[in-house]
Amino acid sequence: MKKQEVFQAIERYKLVAVIRGKSAAEALAAAERLVSGGVKLLELTFTVPDAQDILKTLCERYRGTEILVGAGTVLDAETARIAILFGAQFVVSPAPCTAVIGLCNRYSVPVIPGIATAGELLSVLEYGADFVKLFPGDLNLLKALKGPFPNVRFMVTGGVDENNLIDWFKAGAAAVGAGSNLTAPNADIKKWVNKVASIG
Repeated sequence: MKKQEVFQAIERYKLVAVIRGKSAAEALAAAERLVSGGVKLLELTFTVPDAQDILKTLCERYRGTEILVGAGTVLDAETARIAILFGAQFVVSPAPCTAVIGLCNRYSVPVIPGIATAGELLSVLEYGADFVKLFPGDLNLLKALKGPFPNVRFMVTGGVDENNLIDWFKAGAAAVGAGSNLTAPNADIKKWVNKVASIG
């Protein structure tokens, strides 16, 4: 899938499940629950032990399906390269790491760097970011940034829950990333998916 097609899929499905875990078994079980509940976008964080091997397993498992598997918590170019080699269809960083952006752009892999200020946003845009992660999520900041940067596609992560889910999109988010509120064993995943689908 081409770079812009991945970004279009993220905008279409809107909900990225951020998978963390203490073991491969925990992460893989979470991924299975999420997909069964209708989630199409999985972000496996590199804080999970043996993340690259889990990433490879998930990419092979869902190859040829609507499910997209990306790598999250990517802090440097070396980790980005590992993620790409093991099959990541997109790369997410919690910070404005220009080395990660450069590496991903070199290989035409979609990258979503994290920003928390207008200055950081401008910096990643100048380095060629097409989509950015607002982290931690701040509703007022999102509204403020959409003023001078109306064409930027934002994925909000941190602070997203079932109760404020719609608010992020009303404020201008193109997508949201949700961690434990969505990935917990007792989460009502289908309710999240239906809520996002209702946005249109």
